[in-house]
Amino acid sequence: MRISSIIGQRRFAIIGTVLSAVALLTLVAQARPTTSVSIVNNSSHAIRNVYLSHVDTDDWSNNQLGGANIEPGQSFTLNSVACDQQQVKVIAEDQDGCFSSTVISCDSNATWTITNDTTRDCGN
Repeated sequence: MRISSIIGQRRFAIIGTVLSAVALLTLVAQARPTTSVSIVNNSSHAIRNVYLSHVDTDDWSNNQLGGANIEPGQSFTLNSVACDQQQVKVIAEDQDGCFSSTVISCDSNATWTITNDTTRDCGN
């Protein structure tokens, strides 16, 4: 009977350790830093889509505007942008299908002002 009692205690200890590790990993995953990004459109082009990406890769997210546009003279704020690194890349696509991007530091909220002088990549 003692052997079965010892085995039962070990199983209980192992299960408790595993559950504690899962809870800790869940808390760490939820503790990712976030930031806000305000996009100000001072250009003559409507912004149709905004995407997020890691800085060194082109792993773009879904459109962050949710069907809205940022018309000339308007602004839009992305709240709670998750950062799993120190920076995040913000990509804006305008009405002509041209892309502009900037890198935002995740240690403070940021404002990106797009003007007619902002570099655009139109695939040429």
